[in-house]
Amino acid sequence: MTKLNGQVALVTGASRGIGKGIAEELADSGATVYITGRTAEDMKYIDGKGTAIVCDHRNDNQVQSVFDRIANDNGRLDILVNNVWGGYENMVEDGVFTMALPFWQQPAWRWDLMFLAGIRTHYVSGCLAAKMMVEQKSGLIVNISSWAAQKHVLNVAYGMAKAATDKMTADMSNEIRRYDVAVVSLYPGLVRTEKVLESADWLDMSNSESPRFIGRAIAALAADDKIMDKTGEVLIAAALALEYGFTDIDGKQPRPLTLSDI
Repeated sequence: MTKLNGQVALVTGASRGIGKGIAEELADSGATVYITGRTAEDMKYIDGKGTAIVCDHRNDNQVQSVFDRIANDNGRLDILVNNVWGGYENMVEDGVFTMALPFWQQPAWRWDLMFLAGIRTHYVSGCLAAKMMVEQKSGLIVNISSWAAQKHVLNVAYGMAKAATDKMTADMSNEIRRYDVAVVSLYPGLVRTEKVLESADWLDMSNSESPRFIGRAIAALAADDKIMDKTGEVLIAAALALEYGFTDIDGKQPRPLTLSDI
């Protein structure tokens, strides 16, 4: 197990899925973990392991309150995982799977959610985390991204939002690296989230990853004293497992995906 004793982490959008797995893994690795979500009931799993804060990341005042709470409690923030995301709502409308429709048939609200409740939330949280990390001259910001940044997946808005995430990672890193703060984009593979498992009968799950596997990748990054060598990069969770020598919770070693797999 990676040891993160003394490190303070914030995982946004951690009610379920990847965010939940990351939060649980960081907590079990010894970090002081804070999570955000819009419903307190969905975050009860962290009780006894960390602190849940109800927050709608589209509300800047609520987001500021989260960071104020962390600063008041700890005086520092070592790890920010930007996982909150918008745009997955109402993927099926009137019996039609609309996420894969061509761009001229996509509702404008989907673009707005992906950029306002997705990429903008990462930017705002990144700015607030950076203020603490620059002062302490250390830190790690992980932006959860996707292969959609590099290859067409589902729809135009999704690809553009994920490409914007990776560009933000690169540019943030360029401006903050002098303070020994690393910023990376992290690509999961096929993750066994609650929604994915609902469709497991129609998917090839043989190379899938648990949500905790992504948490292990982030824990390994946070414990790496040479993390600045990776700042600004796009990283693949399964490739990090090979590099750092960890496996998934079932002992398996998922194969890193490539563009040809997508």
